[in-house]
Amino acid sequence: MTVAPATPVPPPQTDARAAWSGWHLAALLLANVVLALGPWSVRLADSGPVAAGFWRLFLPLPLLFGFARANRQPLTGIPAKTMLVMVAAGVMFAADLGTWHIGIGMTRLGNAALFGNSGSLIIMVWGLMALGRRPNGFEWGALAAAVAGAAILMGRSLEIGRATLIGDLFCLFAGLCYAFYIIVLQRARATLGNWALLAWSSLAGAPVLLGLALALGEPVWPHRWWPLFALALGSQVIGQGLLVFALKHFKPLVIGLVLMTQPAVAITAGWLAFGERLTLLDAIGMLLVAAALVIARAGERSGAAA
Repeated sequence: MTVAPATPVPPPQTDARAAWSGWHLAALLLANVVLALGPWSVRLADSGPVAAGFWRLFLPLPLLFGFARANRQPLTGIPAKTMLVMVAAGVMFAADLGTWHIGIGMTRLGNAALFGNSGSLIIMVWGLMALGRRPNGFEWGALAAAVAGAAILMGRSLEIGRATLIGDLFCLFAGLCYAFYIIVLQRARATLGNWALLAWSSLAGAPVLLGLALALGEPVWPHRWWPLFALALGSQVIGQGLLVFALKHFKPLVIGLVLMTQPAVAITAGWLAFGERLTLLDAIGMLLVAAALVIARAGERSGAAA
């Protein structure tokens, strides 16, 4: 769940990469900072965590459809097969947000940010399977670093409490769901624009999250709206909009390096707002997982942001 997770973006174009400016880099950095603050909004919301995911998808729908129309991206006349793909993607997106938001409430924000972005590694493995080849040295290094870092962080979580470890596992499962969300959308991305994809998949995922929140007995209607508006506008509109604007101008390695700002921001937010302190062993585990994500992003042929 990139912190988070996020909308698919087009493959980086070779000619556009050379045309990046300071504005593009600023947009990329700001997008990662905004996305990293998403878990903070989930913690502050007085709705349930799954209900917060519903509001994240539901509140920005008018803006998403408006942006799609303004960019002349098709919203009608979509083939039935493509629409079914987007509905399936919306269900996976809902599973990603629901499990990630539950995990955010149970583990540290830094862990949530890292494990929620684990979809990058899963996509890398899926790409290797599709090519029918074994990982190369860098890819083996990414997998080894991810396993070692995850083992350290989960061991530390277990020292804190069983619930914290379960929170890590929820966030890992969210990363798996997000990877499948991206994979499912591969064909639809060839014919539809980013805003149209995000709008329709959000519309499909919102009722799934609402139904799940009601089934879990969560409070849905909040008393404080500002954390949910911050989550919806920050993660779903501003963060993703800046990524759409900036990502096509950078190589995957640069994207991966900037991705490391997300757990740093999340760790700072967790420390300032919730008193979450990290040990040297925590830092080593996070660096290993972050390095694995960077290597995975460097090997992606089509990027995806959490």
